[in-house]
Order: sequence, then structure tokens, then C-alpha cells
Amino acid sequence: MYSIVVKGSAPSLSCTEKEFQERVMDLAKLQGWLVVHIRPAYRQSGKVSTPYTGDSGLPDLILARAGVVLLVELKSEKGKPTAEQLRWLKAAGPNGYLWRPSDWATIQDVLGRKRPA
Repeated sequence: MYSIVVKGSAPSLSCTEKEFQERVMDLAKLQGWLVVHIRPAYRQSGKVSTPYTGDSGLPDLILARAGVVLLVELKSEKGKPTAEQLRWLKAAGPNGYLWRPSDWATIQDVLGRKRPA
């Protein structure tokens, strides 16, 4: 289960992508978004893979609320998205986001926007 986060509490700029992901997911749930993250699987060989069928580069989070679907790639301050991840975000148009901890005010704004009537 997710821990509750104070809405105005920004994550540390040095937090890990996993910590940042938890903060974004907490805030999204508090704002009424449905949230999904497809976790990587560890194979017997020790290799990590994310089993799904389709184009590679699926963003970290898929968020949905009131007829709006967001595709969100999360990165640490120094993390770099892959070309495949950027392709997904571009395909999502205005609903594709690349967020870093320093984007916290924007994240709060996007996730807190009033739902369409």
C-alpha cells in the first residue's frame, strides 16, 4: 500500500527514481487518479525484464481520471530517457510527461487540475 504524502511536501532532489515514483503515485491517488506501474521481473538468469507485448519504452506510469489518460516517465535529476521512452511521450501529445523531482510544483498542478464537468 502507498504511504500518505503531504501535498506540498516536495521530494528531495537527490531521491532515487523509486522514491520519486512512490511520491508521484501517492499524490496521484490522493487526487483521484487511477495509477498503474508495470514492475520489472527478475528472471532465473538474474536478468531484469519487463514482460509485455508491444512497443518498447512504455513510460513508468499510466494515470487515468475523468476521461484523461497521462503517460508519465519519471527520472532522477540526472537520469536520461531512452529514445523509445521519448517516442511514447511524443505520441501521447500534451498528455505525455517527463517528470523529475525538480518538477514537483508542475506535477502538483497537473495532477491537481479540476476534473472536467
